[in-house]
Amino acid sequence: MPVSQLKAGAALNYVILGLNALTGLLYTPYMLRMLGQNEFGIYTLAASVIAYLSLLDFGLGNAVVRYTAKMRANDDKDGQYSLFGTFTIVYSIIGAIALIAGLFLWANTDNMFGATMTANELAQTRTIILLMVLNVAVSFPLSIYGSIITAYENFIFLRVVSIIRIIVSTGVLVLILYCGYKAIGLVVVQTIFNLAGLLINAVYCHNRLRIKVRFNNFDWPLIREISVYSFWIFLGVIMDRIYWSTGQFVLGVTAGPTTVAIYGIAITIMGIYMSYSTAIAGVLLPRITSMVTHNANDREISDLFIRTGRIQFIIMSLILSGFIVFGAPFIRVWAGTDYADAFPIAVIFLTALLIPLIQNVGITILQARNQMRFRSLLYVGISIVTLGAQIILAPRFGGMGCAWAVGAALLLGQGLIMNIYYQRVQHIDIIKFWREIASMMIIPILMTAAGLYVMHLLPTLNISQILIAMAMYIAVYIPLFWMFSMKASERDLIRAPFAKLLRKFCR
Repeated sequence: MPVSQLKAGAALNYVILGLNALTGLLYTPYMLRMLGQNEFGIYTLAASVIAYLSLLDFGLGNAVVRYTAKMRANDDKDGQYSLFGTFTIVYSIIGAIALIAGLFLWANTDNMFGATMTANELAQTRTIILLMVLNVAVSFPLSIYGSIITAYENFIFLRVVSIIRIIVSTGVLVLILYCGYKAIGLVVVQTIFNLAGLLINAVYCHNRLRIKVRFNNFDWPLIREISVYSFWIFLGVIMDRIYWSTGQFVLGVTAGPTTVAIYGIAITIMGIYMSYSTAIAGVLLPRITSMVTHNANDREISDLFIRTGRIQFIIMSLILSGFIVFGAPFIRVWAGTDYADAFPIAVIFLTALLIPLIQNVGITILQARNQMRFRSLLYVGISIVTLGAQIILAPRFGGMGCAWAVGAALLLGQGLIMNIYYQRVQHIDIIKFWREIASMMIIPILMTAAGLYVMHLLPTLNISQILIAMAMYIAVYIPLFWMFSMKASERDLIRAPFAKLLRKFCR
């Protein structure tokens, strides 16, 4: 793969993240006000319920990427085409199972949420769940094509399609809300755009990549190997769903749509935060798989882990610091005072996530090495404890109780135990990693403390004043971080694209 695809893929990921941030800044408050808190809570709750159907992927999406990349490294085209046929059959079966499971959830909506919802709210929830079920069921058989494009490392195509989809779909959603349609209208539009994107991927694979899908010559030993690989990833996905969807479900049962809406805003902020880290790791699985296939040594893998972690810390520390300083007034202005309680919940999420997000390339390394077993078992155990803690804490403490449970689990599992595992079993130099990260922490800590002190002295700010204050904060933060926290190689990495662009304009 040309290096340009990898670099452009990562760069376009950040374009997508910028667009998502911009649309979130402008569209989300519009949506909240057009829907109202109760209907937004219903929409969020239904989405969290349907999120459990994503568990039926069983980690196969990662398996498609890993084994396709491995076969490409060995120039085994026939193996790839048979593999695609196998996955197409499996995904079709999964789609049918998702449909049956989803219809069961739809039929039991009243039993799950009848104690905290009115008859009208239950009717809306049932309709939204049914639409989402149909979307998920149809998506499974087509989802293989996005994984194939990723395995072929054609990142530019995937990202450009995503950019177009974000721009067009957001415009349509604004129009739908303006015309008076509520949550059901949003789900219909999102379903249409999701299926359109999947079909575009399918056409690209067949017409541009010239891939073939063969339903013969199944390699049963390989299928068994893939099943084991996918199973451990599947357990990790269960953990993610328990972390980020169960809280909303528990709150829906114990507190109702309003509390779910507040918690949902914190989850939305968390999702945006996470996406800025995964933008880098998301394009590395094919490359790391190739390195493992060609027997890269532990030193090379460890150096990649540290380099990537430092780059991710550059981004994540700025976002976390800025949110701690400006998050509370921003949420009050952006989402409304009714959602102010989302701030402390989001702070818990973002702080606890910092460690796993600057180390998420470790997951990619484990996937490439087919060594996900320990991580998956650990996370399943911790997620079960998290669920129990949420059930205990939610009735008394609401969303904060769920946030405490999740935050503690993240720090214990991903912050402590996985670091020990990386050091002792995967031979990644975690001690060196944390020495380097510690050297980068001084500026974020000092800037956060100074920012909180200044914000405490200021009166209540409006949105334009908040944005000006944020711009001033960034104008001070970045030069200090550049001088005192970054290596020369990292400064060069940032300078290089701008220098190249400048040379083009100067010709």
